[in-house]
Formats: sequence, structure tokens, C-alpha cells
Amino acid sequence: MYRKVLENNEKVFAVAPMMEWTDRHCRVFHRQLSRHTLLYTEMVAAAAVIHGDREKLLGYSAAEHPLACQLGGSDPKELGEAAKIVRDFGYDEVNLNVGCPSDRVQSGRFGACLMREPELVGELIASMKATSDISITLKCRIGVDDQDPEEALDRVADAAVSAGCDAIWVHARKAWLKGLSPKENRDIPPLDYDRVYRLKARLPDVFVGINGGIADISSAKSHLEHMDGVMLGRVAYHDPWVLSGVDPLLKGLPAPVSRRREAIEAFLPYMADKLEAGVRLTNMTRHILGLFHGVPGARTWRRRLTVDAVKSGAGLDVVYAALGEIGADALDIPAPLHQEEENAAA
Repeated sequence: MYRKVLENNEKVFAVAPMMEWTDRHCRVFHRQLSRHTLLYTEMVAAAAVIHGDREKLLGYSAAEHPLACQLGGSDPKELGEAAKIVRDFGYDEVNLNVGCPSDRVQSGRFGACLMREPELVGELIASMKATSDISITLKCRIGVDDQDPEEALDRVADAAVSAGCDAIWVHARKAWLKGLSPKENRDIPPLDYDRVYRLKARLPDVFVGINGGIADISSAKSHLEHMDGVMLGRVAYHDPWVLSGVDPLLKGLPAPVSRRREAIEAFLPYMADKLEAGVRLTNMTRHILGLFHGVPGARTWRRRLTVDAVKSGAGLDVVYAALGEIGADALDIPAPLHQEEENAAA
């Protein structure tokens, strides 16, 4: 995929892998808003993929493609085996996590810790490439702790590319493994987009995408003047309607839905199927709480879903009731780029 993107001077837009957020229900909902956004799983430990419940860890709906699975680990043999399993499940990409700063990954010597071990990163990528013929990619930081970002990022990127890495996604912040929590690591270390731009300029034949603090489609468009791809994280979760601007931006095509209520209507059949299979309503509705972000009635929408969806036996009537809390005018607010087009036409 990434080679074709570079050859055709195309761009990639992705939603970042986010623990406890980008599960299969979230991804199906996001797919209603954009057909061309690359979606990622939460990070899955390679050992869990090998020894755990694979359907629970890796199961997905066909509609989620294009879809990437992010793995965490530091053992070349394990990651190679896990990458093959992921490939056999039908994923389009396997991504190696070299950016997560949590205590869990530090104790396991993976995630952002690997920024200190570029040679090992190369070994991990090579092992994954040897067992899987789909895209093998890397997501990293610009450095950790007191590392010099100029040297640290170049060393990890060069090791990955030499091992055959198909793409590098860079969160444009350092990670502080000592003194900051994972949440603080998403906000406190300063963003350095120029450092990621310099990496791309140095590696013109390698796909390099950027992540971190990108708040909207307009900002994403600006980054794409320098980069091959843009990855949104928390904003895509807390304000998912932003994703309705992706297909017009990337492909010049209309979004799958042009109104917020249409996104819910498109998601309802999936929710109905999963309810029938025993999935609790709250496990799905928690991912749609932010759909009406900034719209009159949004607070009541969130409260209704938060309070009622957790109740035993909660069904789609809860969703319909929550929609009733949003005024008709708010339900019909157009998608971001649709709105821009209408304003221009006026």
C-alpha cells in the first residue's frame, strides 16, 4: 500500500491506535464517517496474540478495512509469529509500537523504551517482515527522556528502513519515561513538527506520517504539504464528526454520510446485530458520545446515553431517545467540508 501511495503521490489519513478506545465497535462507527481513513486496533501484546483468545483480541468486521493491527513486544521470534497470525486474520498492516510510555510496556521492555535500542527495532521489523507479506510499519516518538531527538529519531528510522519497514508514523513529541504519566506524556512534552518534517526531507523515498496534537481537517491539510500521511488521535475519538471531512480531503469524494443523524442511522444495524449476540449497549454507545460535540443538546445526548445505556437490557430505544434530545436543526448540520462548500457556493 505505502509504495503505491508514494508512487502516485497520494496521502494517507489514519486514526491512531488508542488503548481502551479504538476497539472493534469504535472502528465500525468511524467507518461510517469515512471510507478511506486507515483504522488501527488498540495495541495488542505479541505474547497475547500467540497464547490468548485470538478472536477476542483480533476479531473485526469486514467493513473496517483498510485496517491495521498494532503489536507491542521486544522479542523478535514472538513478534514474527504474532505478525503471521495477524496476517492470517486478514489485516492490511502490522504496526510495531515504539511510542507507548506506560509502566506496563516499560516493565516489558517494549513501546517507547525501544527508542533507546534502534538495533533491536531493526531486528523486530526484520522478523515481522520475514513472516508476513503485508505492510510492516513503525509508530514511534522523536525520542525519550534526555535523548537528542535529531540523533534518536534518525537512528530508529534508519534501523527500521534498513530492515524493510514500509512506513514510519511519528508522534512529534518526546516521551518521558520517568516523571510523567501516560496521560501527561500526551500533553506536556512540547510538539516538534519540524523535527518530523526534517526526517521526511531526509528520507524522500520512505513513507513518513505525522501524529500528535493535530486538531482538525484544516491542520491535517497543512501537514500534508510536508508529509505523506496524517494520524489523528484523541480529537477523532472525542469529536468523531471530524472524520466526515477525510474522504473529501483525500479523494475529492463526498463523505459516506452528510448529516450526523445519518451516521447514527448507519451504525444502528451493527448495534442491533451485536445486541442480539449479547454485546452490552454501553460497549458501543460509549464511542458515539462525542458525535454532537459543540452542538446544542450534546450534553443531554451524552447524559442520556451514559446513564441509560449501562442498564440491564438496554436496547436501541435508548439511542432513539438520545437522538430526541438533539434539535432537528442540530441533527442536520452538514459535514465539515460540506459546510465549507455550501458557504463558498453562497
